[in-house]
Amino acid sequence: MSKRRLNDLLRQSDNRVCADCGTPDPKWASANIGVFICLKCCGVHRSLGTHISKVLSVTLDEWNDDDIDSMVEVGGNASANSIYEAYIPDGISKPRPNASHEQRSSFIRSKYELQEFLKPSLRISSNQKKQSLSASDGFGSSSQKSEGMVEFIGILKITVLKGTNLAVRDMLSSDPYVILTIGQQKAQTTVVRSNLNPVWNEDLMLSIPQDYGPLKLEVYDYDTFSADDIMGEAEIDIQSLITSAMAYGDPGMFSDMQIGKWLKSDDNALIEDSPVNIIDGRVKQEIRLKLQNVESGELDLELEWMPLDH
Repeated sequence: MSKRRLNDLLRQSDNRVCADCGTPDPKWASANIGVFICLKCCGVHRSLGTHISKVLSVTLDEWNDDDIDSMVEVGGNASANSIYEAYIPDGISKPRPNASHEQRSSFIRSKYELQEFLKPSLRISSNQKKQSLSASDGFGSSSQKSEGMVEFIGILKITVLKGTNLAVRDMLSSDPYVILTIGQQKAQTTVVRSNLNPVWNEDLMLSIPQDYGPLKLEVYDYDTFSADDIMGEAEIDIQSLITSAMAYGDPGMFSDMQIGKWLKSDDNALIEDSPVNIIDGRVKQEIRLKLQNVESGELDLELEWMPLDH
């Protein structure tokens, strides 16, 4: 019922395009600001820190009642923009859907972080703590202390394809799901009931910071009345994907080709070498993993790199 309120809000005409650049069909939102945004603007919002913009996926993330209440209370993009874009000075224009990352970042930071387009009476002047304006002023909910700026360089789309011969954790089977973690971010698949060879075909998104480490993967067995049991884990080295993608720049300029490779070794969980390819103008990597610290189990994934400046 709560998620239905969010979907009803998304169907409003003003919420069918990104609040910041006008890209159609936005799939992300800033829960505390109260706007729906596109994937590219989402990357900039994440770089502002959660004390300014708490970004959630409309389709992939679990929303709590407070976040949905904040979105509904603001009323959507038109209502929020009437305040955040009340006074856009001459010479400054909103970015368009095809805007560069620099144009997007400059506008979004001016709009939300520096609050340059607000009515002067609503601007927050404290340098000691970044706060959200109260709901009575037409903004999102609670304030949070600044946690420091995190710069993101792109978004990693992880398609969790399937598991094979996973470990038994219940009487005869398991109820597996996958958790992916990088830094402070987590993404989780749905639970597949009573299946040791589950097929997910689920897309998960994680923003990648400048100082990124390995992508951590864990498989769990869902239990209703007790703690979920671990069914294996693995670490994924995403450096070969990202460095290859950055070296080639715009992949749309190249025909299908291999541009890098993560090599199988005794120190990683790869079942076979994992090439990085340009396919249909996108940088992708297929990965087959043998789960670690468990009696059995393999996992198939596909990674796709999405830079913020394209």
